[in-house]
Amino acid sequence: MKEYFVLMFGMVFVQNFVLNQFLGICPFIGVSKKRDAALGMGMAVVFVMGLSCFVTMLVYKLLLLPYGLASYLDIMSFILIIAALVQFVEIVMRKLAPDLYRALGIYLPLISTNCAVLGSTQMRVIEFAGLPLPEALLKNTALGVFGGIGFTLALFLMASLRERLEFAPLPQPLRGIPIAFLTAAGMSIAFFAFTGIV
Repeated sequence: MKEYFVLMFGMVFVQNFVLNQFLGICPFIGVSKKRDAALGMGMAVVFVMGLSCFVTMLVYKLLLLPYGLASYLDIMSFILIIAALVQFVEIVMRKLAPDLYRALGIYLPLISTNCAVLGSTQMRVIEFAGLPLPEALLKNTALGVFGGIGFTLALFLMASLRERLEFAPLPQPLRGIPIAFLTAAGMSIAFFAFTGIV
């Protein structure tokens, strides 16, 4: 249990994909204008990251490693799996939450090209591949889910700050994207305080 707590704390705070590794910056800046959209996007990313880490580990251990294909087909197969999962999420969201689907706009299909999602599948696949299949699946899925929660936390915090900054008396050149980048830099510096804890 301690190992999973360390993994959770590490992926949410210490190795946060957005604020520490600078992956997934496009949806981080693009969807972080409103908290509702940020939360919806975050939940979609948690689902896609968790499920893609599960499926990619399964494919890696059962197909790519035994047949010697891991060295040159892993990234291509992982991208295919992520794209299929994103299409599934898009179809479900269009049917069940059309307002959220419209609010996310182009950023929802862009989850398939989000480097944070691909990074989560690649992060420890070789390290976990030496473990027995059930343990490897559990750890890799936990990594994806906790990484997605860290992404959601960063996105929600950024959206909360940007909603407040919308009404702040800022100089005209700082309004919009410039203040968003400055805010993201400040958040990143704050999250670096967690480095060394885990």
